[in-house]
Amino acid sequence: MTSTLKVLLVINPISGGINKDQKISALKNKFKEFQISFTEYLTSGNDDTENIRALINEQTPNRILVLGGDGTIKMVAEAVHSEEIAVGIIPAGSSNGLAHSLGIPDDLETQLEVALGDHIIAVDKIKINDEICLHIADLGINAELIRNYENSNVRGKLGYLMQSIPTIFSCDYPFEFTIELNNQTIKKTGILLVIANARKYGTGATVNPSGKINDRTFELLIYKKLDLVEIIKTLREKVEMNPEFVECYPANSACIRCAEKVPFQIDGEFIAEVSELKVELSSEQLKLACPFQFKS
Repeated sequence: MTSTLKVLLVINPISGGINKDQKISALKNKFKEFQISFTEYLTSGNDDTENIRALINEQTPNRILVLGGDGTIKMVAEAVHSEEIAVGIIPAGSSNGLAHSLGIPDDLETQLEVALGDHIIAVDKIKINDEICLHIADLGINAELIRNYENSNVRGKLGYLMQSIPTIFSCDYPFEFTIELNNQTIKKTGILLVIANARKYGTGATVNPSGKINDRTFELLIYKKLDLVEIIKTLREKVEMNPEFVECYPANSACIRCAEKVPFQIDGEFIAEVSELKVELSSEQLKLACPFQFKS
């Protein structure tokens, strides 16, 4: 860690429904200790991507630190187009799926060391219609759960747990999907279609065991039915895919059509109900600071 770093600190003050004063204070103390110059930006929900892009052009940082959740990281990824800028993560969201996938530790001191450190990898960006996905997007019951969570008053993993049972009973599954990829057309019925760049959800559930975040490939996974035993198995560290429960299709581009509009989320944020998605790898990658022990 050197004083040659010039940091843009992006803070989402409401992500995860948690108080961030301690983390902000620790960050600023670290900047002072190492004589790191920084600019602070607080998200407001209004033109944040454009504002962050303007600050990047004006301040020319070589490191962006994100104090927020997956949605805030996604916002920064949409604003960053320079390969000279690396992004560090201080997890402060509801589930922190990307940080979990990268193995970013729980203690703040080590998070700071990683976020300001020299171990940088280039991760894939997936373009889905007009959006960027870094972690995991999906159509179906999980997106419906996220919509219900966002409309509730309880944040964090407890909030997701409280919405799980109501979602199972209210969600209009199964869904019919038509997928065009690898010069073939596939018709499938299922409760969930996952577009995965990484391996795990923020809950720790492994939905894409073979996933690598920087292999220039994403996976489409069709979960066929609601099976409690198989769902519990996804919480293991090593997961074997049961073909009666889930099918996996690697790709670098795909078109997905739904018989009716289906709930859709990207990186833990509900987007809309959609009937068609065009999915492709972006030509750009995003540089992320991660622990030395992370294995892609």
